[in-house]
Amino acid sequence: MRKVAGVVLLCAALGAAELTLFNGRSLEGWRALDPSKPNTWEVARSVGIDVTDPKLLAFRTLAAGASGGILVNGPAGKTVNLITTLTHGDAEVHVEFLVPRESNSGVYLQGLYEIQILASYGKKELSFGDCGGIYARYIDRKVVGGTAPRVNASRAPGEWQSFDIRFRAPRFDPQGNKTANARFLQVVHNGVVIHENVEVDGPTRASMASAEAPLGPLMLQGDHGAVAYRNIYLRPLR
Repeated sequence: MRKVAGVVLLCAALGAAELTLFNGRSLEGWRALDPSKPNTWEVARSVGIDVTDPKLLAFRTLAAGASGGILVNGPAGKTVNLITTLTHGDAEVHVEFLVPRESNSGVYLQGLYEIQILASYGKKELSFGDCGGIYARYIDRKVVGGTAPRVNASRAPGEWQSFDIRFRAPRFDPQGNKTANARFLQVVHNGVVIHENVEVDGPTRASMASAEAPLGPLMLQGDHGAVAYRNIYLRPLR
């Protein structure tokens, strides 16, 4: 059970171990979605807005053997997407992130269903493309669906933020036919509930090019803008 700013997140899997996905020292447990492309993800000891360009992050690389680091998608703020070597089904996920001005990233459950990360601080009219949105699908070159967050819980660029996500994976019969869609049971952004019981018909835009399945990796988007991550945990739900 994790408590975030007064919101208690109940785990349906009593006794299930919380897994640390990012060890704060290295990229162990992660790999590039496309290994043919340059991978500039680094582990930094500190990170903040670049004073010479507020759309980028400035950081210092973590010393060898040190711990407590931060995952950053390189000096250019654009590189390959990262996926975990671990795969998950139903799960509770905690992730903390930081973006500069006008930046864009996302957390993909099973590599397929995105909770959007965007520098949306202060925005009044919200869409699925704003921070915390469940991103839309893209079918026959048309945007389909998507769910905006209930409220804008975003903090200012350069401030650390958090998502706490309870996710139910799609269901399949013994023949592999899907019998139930994936579902975000709850999404909490900086301690504020922004989604409850939202069904997702299929993979959202810019997801992995793989079919829906009972298990899949967690994916962090690295190719849309500068972003930093820390404290990434997953607890399987049974």
